[in-house]
Amino acid sequence: MYLVFVMMAILLYASLSRTIFNSPVIWAVEMAQFTMAAYYLLGGGYSLILRGHVRMDVLYTRWSERTRAIVDSFTNILLIVYLLVLLYGSISSTVYSIEYGQTNYSAWAPPLAPIKIIMVIGIVLMLLQTISRSIKDICRAKGIDVAETFGDYLP
Repeated sequence: MYLVFVMMAILLYASLSRTIFNSPVIWAVEMAQFTMAAYYLLGGGYSLILRGHVRMDVLYTRWSERTRAIVDSFTNILLIVYLLVLLYGSISSTVYSIEYGQTNYSAWAPPLAPIKIIMVIGIVLMLLQTISRSIKDICRAKGIDVAETFGDYLP
């Protein structure tokens, strides 16, 4: 959550540097983009913990708890497949970036390996949280009380 403030500080510095000191920096916009990318990549799993992702409440709120769990289990399977494909691509892209010292095509030319490593970490965390959520939804679909079985500490 605090990465938003880091991004704001970077952009504020770039703005002040350009207008007040008449010394523009070439790295600020890309650094802000990398910070924002890290923010949303690492925030995906946390958003799943809070159940903060968007869903169609038109039908969802009218369904029983069991029907919701069944539908959530199905969509979780689709999400797991998607995340596995994304993870496969991100790992190969990260390995390539590390092996060949890939840099961005800009005047600053920062190395891309750090943000790609963060991308892999974020996808793994989201995948783990999705698997956890899937297990809980399957238990709810079968009528098993998740809080009683796993404890109250689970979201």
